[in-house]
Amino acid sequence: RDMPEKPYRPCVAIVLFNRDGKVLVAERNDVEAASWQLPQGGIDPEENPAEAALRELEEEIGTAAATVIAEALDWTDYDWPADIDRTPGKGRFRGQRVKPVALHFAGSDDDIDLATAHPEFRAWKWIDIEEIPRLIVSFKKPLYVAIVAAFLKTRDGIRDS
Repeated sequence: RDMPEKPYRPCVAIVLFNRDGKVLVAERNDVEAASWQLPQGGIDPEENPAEAALRELEEEIGTAAATVIAEALDWTDYDWPADIDRTPGKGRFRGQRVKPVALHFAGSDDDIDLATAHPEFRAWKWIDIEEIPRLIVSFKKPLYVAIVAAFLKTRDGIRDS
């Protein structure tokens, strides 16, 4: 008989804007080919997405010098491809249910330190939000297209301030 489908892992994607309205992307260190993405991570049971975003930001880029400025209205799901085995909880989950959260970076570039307790990235850079879908692995593209749509006005507000 049919097995019930595995659930999605609740997760945040962190859209970190600097003063110029650029967004931080980081290059994974567990993939040989260039693999850029937004910082992201699981939402613990006792957390809301904003709390998870600040915690994950500190865990992944070494600083939580940021304030939450917006959350996307919608969650976006994606399934993990069969050939990916690096993912936390892959055996228990079919993919991730992602809530994008926008943050305004209050620190300086010197505060960003990828040499964290469990380094996930080997490089980072600031880019225009419109560039994100082109950089990303194909299975996450719908998520990143949704992020651009959700936060273009947020970016424009930063640039105009």
